[in-house]
Amino acid sequence: MQVTSMFFKKTASMKLDDPVLQESLRKFKGKFVDARARAVAEVDAWETVRSHAARLRDHAIENLDAYLVEFERNATRRGATVHWAETAEEACEIVVGIAKANGVRKVTKSKSMVSEEINLNERLEAVGVQVVETDLGEYILQLANEPPSHIVAPAVHKTKEQVADLFVAAHHKPRLTDIAAMTREAREALREHFLTADMGISGSNFVIAETGTTLTVTNEGNADLVTTVPRIHCVITGIEKVIPTLEDFATLIRLLPRSATGQSIANYLTLTTGVKAPGETDGPEQMHIVLVDAGRTKFVGTDMQAMLRCIRCGACMNHCPVYQNVGGHAYGWVYPGPMGSVLTPTYVGIENAGDLPNAATFCGECAVVCPVKIPLPDLMRKLREKQFDRKLRPWGERLGLAAWSYAARRPSLYAALTKFAARFAAFLGGKERLIHRLPGLDGWTKGRDMPAPEGRTFRELYGERQRRKASSADERR
Repeated sequence: MQVTSMFFKKTASMKLDDPVLQESLRKFKGKFVDARARAVAEVDAWETVRSHAARLRDHAIENLDAYLVEFERNATRRGATVHWAETAEEACEIVVGIAKANGVRKVTKSKSMVSEEINLNERLEAVGVQVVETDLGEYILQLANEPPSHIVAPAVHKTKEQVADLFVAAHHKPRLTDIAAMTREAREALREHFLTADMGISGSNFVIAETGTTLTVTNEGNADLVTTVPRIHCVITGIEKVIPTLEDFATLIRLLPRSATGQSIANYLTLTTGVKAPGETDGPEQMHIVLVDAGRTKFVGTDMQAMLRCIRCGACMNHCPVYQNVGGHAYGWVYPGPMGSVLTPTYVGIENAGDLPNAATFCGECAVVCPVKIPLPDLMRKLREKQFDRKLRPWGERLGLAAWSYAARRPSLYAALTKFAARFAAFLGGKERLIHRLPGLDGWTKGRDMPAPEGRTFRELYGERQRRKASSADERR
């Protein structure tokens, strides 16, 4: 997937003016938010579980090398082959090599964000391998030749009418607009691919060190067919997904579906451990697990390390007022919303995603709903500081902040300037006491009016209040 994060402002403006997208986002806004609130209310000790999960993830990350080696040892013992990929290019080469060595002609895929990161589909198709996405949302987007706009509901930006048109073009059947009927049509189209695929590729929500198990959470059951029917199963996953034990997974699965879609439990948990044993009828003859770095170790040991806790639930974007209004494609890469505002600049370079750390209101909602307590606003703030230190922000912005810093360290000057600003803002508000246009800050007033202050600073108002209190006390005496 091509990185276009440097065009966030321009793309976001276009998305705000897209009536079809805005209608889709309007329907989406409360769906996952309200469902999450209900699901979380079912757990009396929700905050305790969150805190435990955060500590659990921190422990795994701090001992990443040991748990990855333990996972490799146990997975190999059960017949899997573990591959290590330092870069996206290496990961693609490994998977393409497996396909070539085994004469693979068709691959069925369960949803995998890592495969989106490394452009795996394009690499496989370039060597003549047919790739079929089997998650319904991903399948729709494959027909539309579009990237996902959400990590859990990838086609949330599509209307059912748009999907109906895509199905007519792909399936050559009468146009349907009933959602249940459309889902059945997609199921019938995908069934043949499930049965004729040579290799299945899945991601993994977690990899479990003590058993060598990979684990995928889905609601459609497609991961079961991808991982058991083809003769080869290839798992591609980030190295940060490792957790020590199945008991740890039992903790995290209480949080994941509730945070992601507002479900108490997910419909399917697909655990895969090794290859088909002699006498077994289900399971692959070969299992390959590709552990991908591709920038993840950049976080380790830095002030951004907490981001590796992420369990890819999407709660932060579901609750983010920016994401809710511009959608996922505006962010320009695989991960949208607050999580993308931290991940993308770190993975692809802050110089290639300069607007993303600033694509936030800093309302703090993302940190409040994160199931593993990632301090997302703090991480975005650190990225803003790095941008400023590297002089990656516009010169006007840097000049303005430098001027503010100079004044803020000189109380008398600051008091005089704020007194002037308060009176000038009151003048701009006029009789309506509404500022329709704020010179130099037009972005704030382009779509809304700003209430004008009454013309006095907080210090002046506070001082006057204290004087009234003192006068009243003197009178009582």
